[in-house]
Amino acid sequence: MTRRHGYALLSAIIALIVGLATALYVGVAADDGTATADGTPAKGSRPHNSAAPASTGMWVGAWAASPAGAEPGTETEGLAGRSVRNVVHVSVGGTSARITLSNLYGQSPLTITHASIAVAAGDGTAAATARTMRRLTFNGSTAVVVPPGRQVLSDAVRVAVPHDSDVLVTTYSPTPSGPVTYHPHARQISYVADGDATEDVTGTAYTEQVAYWRYLTALDVLSNESDGTLVAFGDSLTDGITSTEGANHRWPDVLSGRLRTAHASGRNVPRYSVVNEGISGNQILASGLGRPADNQSGLLRFSRDALARTNVKVVVIDLGVNDILRNPRLADPDEILDGLRTLVRQAHARGIKVVGATLMPFQGHRGYNPAREGVRQQVNAEIRAGRIYDAVVDFDKALRDPYDPRRLRSDYDSGDHLHPSDKGYARMAEVFDLKDLSGSAPAEL
Repeated sequence: MTRRHGYALLSAIIALIVGLATALYVGVAADDGTATADGTPAKGSRPHNSAAPASTGMWVGAWAASPAGAEPGTETEGLAGRSVRNVVHVSVGGTSARITLSNLYGQSPLTITHASIAVAAGDGTAAATARTMRRLTFNGSTAVVVPPGRQVLSDAVRVAVPHDSDVLVTTYSPTPSGPVTYHPHARQISYVADGDATEDVTGTAYTEQVAYWRYLTALDVLSNESDGTLVAFGDSLTDGITSTEGANHRWPDVLSGRLRTAHASGRNVPRYSVVNEGISGNQILASGLGRPADNQSGLLRFSRDALARTNVKVVVIDLGVNDILRNPRLADPDEILDGLRTLVRQAHARGIKVVGATLMPFQGHRGYNPAREGVRQQVNAEIRAGRIYDAVVDFDKALRDPYDPRRLRSDYDSGDHLHPSDKGYARMAEVFDLKDLSGSAPAEL
């Protein structure tokens, strides 16, 4: 081969490489980051706005709340003609975001004509950091209709969301939609304004405060800070019903901080975001009234609220106390345990690890009696024996009074002898062995 022919061949090879690289770049740039529930790009997705996300990081859950029922007083009009500004606290940061809206308890279509997301300007405010305000779209449109009993995932939008920050998600519905799907006991103040104030950054229009989350059930971020999502699945003890409002002192909040701090210090612990899927009053076996039932049982909602969250790696289950306390007859411990085993089997079928909590004491609570205490002890004995979960976190041992193990230690007790104080919630998070959160589900339990 002559030198001239060699140069020609080299030039052809370089041109081929450049062409391939250009094609790859164009393919990536054309992806707007719209993704399915497991974080993979949706087929046929295309850029819908100039704020489409960069294709870096992993989609994880940054915040979530279970739809718990239909909000009383909204049966006819819903929140027609009003802007709902939900304030949520994210466990991890990211470069892009997307939301899930639910009309699970609606009896008619929910029409959203305008929605936005922004980072809050501070704590306890409806004001937004102006440069972060983004208009949300749904399959490329600013409007979306959510059928009764259904939910919808927004398109992804590029916005810098810092970890451990408050985020404002605002929706506007111009027409009556019937019962509003909501999550009570949010332990967080959100806001309402008359008219369409969806992109109001000042927050001055938001004169009404509410302690609920409405319509919004999930916020995902495209993150380099996390390798997956941990779902905390439980009742009021997970929901954090007695924690200080607006302080993010629920045990999943504290656990999230522990994970972030441990990883920053170089410890070999999983990089997980944490989302809270607790509902106050929730039971493993029994649901509330209505169709669909308010406060659906753990068995009915587990697939939607836990397994279907984005990139779930591990679920922590803390359920069973309400099955004991709210059963008009004496609860059967075998039925409770069978229910828990069913949840674990469902998680294992998806390759998801399950960590389970022992049931904390409640002597002094109005529902206490020795027979119910006996059921609690039987359930805990089986959990501790390793015959239910992949790993165990012993909330009972950590929070009980060492001099009377049937009741909570006084400084961990909120005062009702069932729910913890802020100090008690912190103790629940501290008792986790973070290494137990690593790994995947065993092939066979």
